[in-house]
Amino acid sequence: MSNKRRGLFQRSLDGIEVVGNKLPHPVTLFAILALAVLLLSALLQPLGIRVEHPGNEGEMVEIKNLLSAEGIQYIFTSMTDNFIGFAPLGVVLLTMLGIGVAERSGLISALLRGFVLSVPKRFITLGLVFAGIMSSVASDAGYVVLPPLGALIFAALGRHPLAGLAAAFAGVSGGFSANLFLSGTDALLGELTTAGAAIIDPAYADNMSIAMNYYFIIVSTFILTFIGAWVTERVVEPRLGEYKGEYREKLETLTSAEKKGIVWAGVSVIVSVILMSLLILPENAPMRGTEGNWMDQIIQSPFMSSLVPIIAILFFIPGLVYGMVTKSIRNDKDVAGQMTDTMASMGMFIVLAFTAGQFVAYF
Repeated sequence: MSNKRRGLFQRSLDGIEVVGNKLPHPVTLFAILALAVLLLSALLQPLGIRVEHPGNEGEMVEIKNLLSAEGIQYIFTSMTDNFIGFAPLGVVLLTMLGIGVAERSGLISALLRGFVLSVPKRFITLGLVFAGIMSSVASDAGYVVLPPLGALIFAALGRHPLAGLAAAFAGVSGGFSANLFLSGTDALLGELTTAGAAIIDPAYADNMSIAMNYYFIIVSTFILTFIGAWVTERVVEPRLGEYKGEYREKLETLTSAEKKGIVWAGVSVIVSVILMSLLILPENAPMRGTEGNWMDQIIQSPFMSSLVPIIAILFFIPGLVYGMVTKSIRNDKDVAGQMTDTMASMGMFIVLAFTAGQFVAYF
């Protein structure tokens, strides 16, 4: 009976995989959705369908035919603005400028390796999943660093390397939106949420920031860490069986230059945080709000509205310091090169932003 259940479960997963592989690329999906909105607008507009605006009682919203002469003019004249005005585009690119320097200078990789290698053996699964979740702060860096590192660590401990690879991958993928820090993902999702809220109540949307989800992602980080570790040790490893391989490669620890770079990067973070605090904490500080009590003045302040460039700066500075100490950054050309490489890696997101921006505007 259990074999039949397992077989049915595996067959269902195979079916999901087949369907998933046949889905178009996300860029194509948004293009299809945009085209569908155009066609539906032409079909439904003659029917006189109207709905009440959710944010303005009594105001009726009617469908506009986007395939009419006026609609076609709108499609062509608004295409550039729809792309540039796509809410997450600018904030994600700005955030990644700072994060990209921290990643390409080697700081993110060194921090991940140093953390995982310093975790006691009995907590290594927890540490590996946690590091995977935290790696989302640097976009896709976790996919490159952690799965092979997890396999090496598990093999060195006599555990099945595939379990280590799976644990790291689960942390990176399953916990991609969770973190203890704000990241580019929060900038992306936050701007989308703010744009959606502005349709209902623009005044409410003005008080929103990319930190609106912060408490949730903090709690999610710990919950997903324990779930990922439990599944790895209680489900994945037992199914893989005992590891009988002879592969026992010695793990490379951080070099003295990497350790020194991390220390000085940490010092630069502390200094940066202190300087940032001086912009908002003192009374009459330039980035502090002016209305309400002291808490309101901090929450509803230019500082909170500027979290995207602040995050970029708080990653850029330690990344720069680490690169200068470890010699991965020798001059301004190296910094510009790392930023350029980061923007090159964002090409797919930029293309996606174009088609998604058209769909959102048409809808």
